[in-house]
Formats: sequence, structure tokens, C-alpha cells
Amino acid sequence: MREREFWLLLEEVLGRSYGRALAHDQGLTKLHGMTVVEALEAGVEPRTVWNVLCDQMDIPDSKRWGKDHVAPPLPVDFQ
Repeated sequence: MREREFWLLLEEVLGRSYGRALAHDQGLTKLHGMTVVEALEAGVEPRTVWNVLCDQMDIPDSKRWGKDHVAPPLPVDFQ
């Protein structure tokens, strides 16, 4: 997943305003409290950030990939 795809998916699944607010404000426990924006800037794979955010927000697999998206493979560093 590229960062551009991440932002499109975030807006589709969470809505533009709410998704962007979460990206700037929500600390991600599994990523040492970094926000989405901080994690992406630190070089964390967008797919990893997306999965951590979705897990933390209890977004089920059936909804986390949007209407027409297929889940990309997990990066090696995802736990």
C-alpha cells in the first residue's frame, strides 16, 4: 500500500473530516503512541499504520478495505 492509497482508504472508510482528525489526534498504542501522521513521517509502512488504526478503532476486516479494495499483503515487520 502506498501512502496515497492509505489516505484515500482512510477517507472512504472513516469519512474525510473524521478520518483526517483521527490521523492527527489519535495516539496509536501499538506504535508507541504516535499519531497516524507521525508514524507515516517516521517511515512506518502505511499498511501497518492502517491495520493498527483499524484494530484500535475496532473496524472489522469486512469494512476496513473499503468497497472495492483488496487487502494488500502485510509487510514483514507487522506483528
